[in-house]
Amino acid sequence: MEAEILYPVRKWFTVERISLRLWRVVKSTIKHTILISVAISCIFPLVWMFSSALKTNATVFTDMSLIPSDPQFINFAEAWTKGKFGVYFFNSVLYTLVCVFGVLFIASLAAFAFARFQFPGKNALYYLFLITLMIPVPGAIVALYVLLIHLGLIDTRLGYMLPQINGGLALGLFILRPFFERIPKDLEDAARIDGCGRWGIYWHVAIPLAKPALAVVALFTSLAVWNEFMLAQLVLQSQSLMPLQLGLVKFWGGTLTEYPLLMAGMAISVIPIVIAYIFLQKHIIAGVTAGALKG
Repeated sequence: MEAEILYPVRKWFTVERISLRLWRVVKSTIKHTILISVAISCIFPLVWMFSSALKTNATVFTDMSLIPSDPQFINFAEAWTKGKFGVYFFNSVLYTLVCVFGVLFIASLAAFAFARFQFPGKNALYYLFLITLMIPVPGAIVALYVLLIHLGLIDTRLGYMLPQINGGLALGLFILRPFFERIPKDLEDAARIDGCGRWGIYWHVAIPLAKPALAVVALFTSLAVWNEFMLAQLVLQSQSLMPLQLGLVKFWGGTLTEYPLLMAGMAISVIPIVIAYIFLQKHIIAGVTAGALKG
């Protein structure tokens, strides 16, 4: 009787089971240690930047605490007015919104056509678009500059935004096409029976189903446009047209020794993208996960 009662307990504590549990604990510990280390290495520079922005020029290199005892919030207002960040901020927001809308609209239309229509040379044209992903920006910068001069678009907003919309199309196409390809044919047929044409199917069926992928494309395009610097330096000469990143460099040259103001300016340039990621993270994770599963 006693042996029958103790048998399940002994079976549970066999050497194999204990070894397996220990191995799982070790694997989990190693995995979480690596993930926490990577997370800290990504977050720490941001925390240090915000911390330095709240210190004075006298304490920025002596006070090593991440939370200053006497935070100087006025540094943000001073950096905003001294660096004329209002103009740069408006320009960056305008460029980002127009480029994101342009990339989403054109890339989604093209991806829908590549996914749902049949026409000669479809795959060749699609891979031709994807090849542009492998061309580095410096490799095309001279040709782009000559083209913009001939078109009279140097030092104009249009001349700065058009190349960025064009540059974001290949990635948008690459992300969106698999989503549109996996829309069931029955949904398309049902929409057609309800009176939808090709535009109606695209707008009322395909776009709502591709929201996670659209969010991923929107975030990647926002990051690329918001952080863009080389093209702005090449195309824009007027200070009133410069985006935030170029304005930050101008501000850096004028306040080289005022590190808290410089950190405050950098924090101002980072905050919008962080907020955008916080609001879009649910769609971004869903889009990346779905894209990974669907290959």
